[in-house]
Amino acid sequence: MVDNLLHNIFSLRVVRMFRLHTMPRWLILLIDALIVLVSFMLTILVDVFVHKEVVSILHLMSNALIIVGVFVLVSYVTKSYACVIRLSVIEDLNRILLTVFFTIVLMMLGNIASTLLFGAPYISWVNLLSIGVLSFAIMMVERLLIKYFYMQLTAEGGRRRVVVLGTSVDSIMLADALKGEVSGKYMPVGLLSLDTRKESNREINGLPVYCHDENTTAQLFADNDIEALVFGETWAHEVRSKLADYFMSHDISLLSINKVQEFDINDTSNETKGLSSYIKEVQIEDLLGRDPIVLNNTLVKNQINDSVVLITGACGSIGSEIVRQIATYKARTIILVDQAETPMHELSLEVAREYPECDVKLCIGDVRNKERMEQLFVAYKPQFVFHAAAYKHVPMMEINPTEAVLTNVFGTRIIADLALKYNATKFVMVSTDKAVNPTNIMGCTKRLAEIYCQSLFFDAQQRGKTTQYITTRFGNVLGSNGSVIPLFRKQIAMGGPVTVTHRDITRFFMTIPEACSLVLEAGCMGHGGEIYVFDMGESIKIYDLAVRMISLAGLKPGIDIEIKEIGLRPGEKLYEEVLNDKEMTTATVNKKIMVARVRTYDYCDVCNHLKPIIDAARAGEVHDMVLLMKMFVPEYKSNSSDFEAIDREIESNSLQPDRARPTSENYY
Repeated sequence: MVDNLLHNIFSLRVVRMFRLHTMPRWLILLIDALIVLVSFMLTILVDVFVHKEVVSILHLMSNALIIVGVFVLVSYVTKSYACVIRLSVIEDLNRILLTVFFTIVLMMLGNIASTLLFGAPYISWVNLLSIGVLSFAIMMVERLLIKYFYMQLTAEGGRRRVVVLGTSVDSIMLADALKGEVSGKYMPVGLLSLDTRKESNREINGLPVYCHDENTTAQLFADNDIEALVFGETWAHEVRSKLADYFMSHDISLLSINKVQEFDINDTSNETKGLSSYIKEVQIEDLLGRDPIVLNNTLVKNQINDSVVLITGACGSIGSEIVRQIATYKARTIILVDQAETPMHELSLEVAREYPECDVKLCIGDVRNKERMEQLFVAYKPQFVFHAAAYKHVPMMEINPTEAVLTNVFGTRIIADLALKYNATKFVMVSTDKAVNPTNIMGCTKRLAEIYCQSLFFDAQQRGKTTQYITTRFGNVLGSNGSVIPLFRKQIAMGGPVTVTHRDITRFFMTIPEACSLVLEAGCMGHGGEIYVFDMGESIKIYDLAVRMISLAGLKPGIDIEIKEIGLRPGEKLYEEVLNDKEMTTATVNKKIMVARVRTYDYCDVCNHLKPIIDAARAGEVHDMVLLMKMFVPEYKSNSSDFEAIDREIESNSLQPDRARPTSENYY
């Protein structure tokens, strides 16, 4: 044990010494020149010993200088010394072979000239060939030994033993790269095949191939002290769909590799940026992902490039990502609108740092302030309006229902009207799946906003206006402000309990970049009046999400961290929907994006119904406001909320919904 400890300490010190700098090129060239010199001397000594001939020291030194000089000249041309020996591969050995070959060829040409002029070669032909063969052999062995020596040291230097998923070419290349990595953090000790038909006693490039078997894989990892499974992007779907839960339940870490960027091998600052730096512990977002939306870059670029874009709610999770994506398409001017001062300041610093060429206007303001908003439209005449400003937290809006109406309905109406008045090309509203069969104030306000924008478009179209109104419906956004994943992370860090409202509650999830990609493409592909919905895949049980997150933290659900049910919150429902039961969808060019066929309404009637709702909100008359909302949107049925009493009131009084009449075309 003591010997192993001393060996490890020594190895680590040597490794640290090697990590300080890449060997200078001049030193590599000097060593190669010395190898040529040694090869020359050994060849001459053998020749003297065999033939018993006396050699002039002057002749010997002149020959040595000539052959070393020629070698240095050829090396300078071929750059055989411009390599990192620890990373030497076949290509470097080929370059060395060419260098030695051309050196010998030049020396042979010198021999021919010497024979023609003086009647004898300067160096014997046999000696010349021997020097070439010996030099190449020593240089090759030198590089292989340094590489092997360094790999052995780093292998003993605290690397994590891992298995790479798959036996595809990509997996084999990943394993080889990790194994030979300078200052690596991971040591591949095998490949894990998902094809149970393959034999498990095979080897590929010296790595054993294990076949995955739920009955034996965990024990195999334990017996071989394997700490983690590493997988590339091509295996992400298999990990999400069937492997993640198995490995997490057996305390085996999952590591994924991100896209590796190129770096300059001559830049010494990149010495620490090995392949290991692109490998990360799997996060819950990785396990909830799906095939990402493929954005129609040409369509978006053609419309956004050199345009004026206004984004409300610009500092929120969705709004700020829209800003980033819009900036990459080189909009002429981007107007950021938000009432939050500090987040606006932070976003402005980020945009200035990451997109210095963008012309960004920072506007602190409330979308309910019509005068302030109109000032922006007058000053900048935006062509695209992305409306992301809204109150979104369900329980909070159940407590403050009038604020939800004033911001989500009245504020949307102000921005939508101004977009029409100042001839914006497109108005894109961010909505939510909670607008479908709403069970809470927030969801109903978003449905009212959808109805208003759609009816405004059809009315404006009849009056010859060209502004296009488009709505996009989202599910829950991973990692957004106030979402469940940051809450669970905080609860796990505090030692629990992790709280879920109901064991059977489910939600759809998407990533922030996905959500914003949908906003951009929907905004660019839409012609007006559409409500776009996203193919969000299967819904996720929040309880299962909690179990996965606890397991990813290396803890046991129910043992190390308690999962506690606390009951549904006001306005919350067990299952979210993306489409109303009466709605249908039609396909678009992007298979992940569909158009909902929804009932449309007459604009004047919509305005007549919204006015008393907004007036009641301003007056603080919550009961009357909610009653009017339910009469106008009869599918709005409160759940786990005080407003359920109003539903009973409607039923007991046999009140008929005073719904705005639909347009002549029932569905769009």
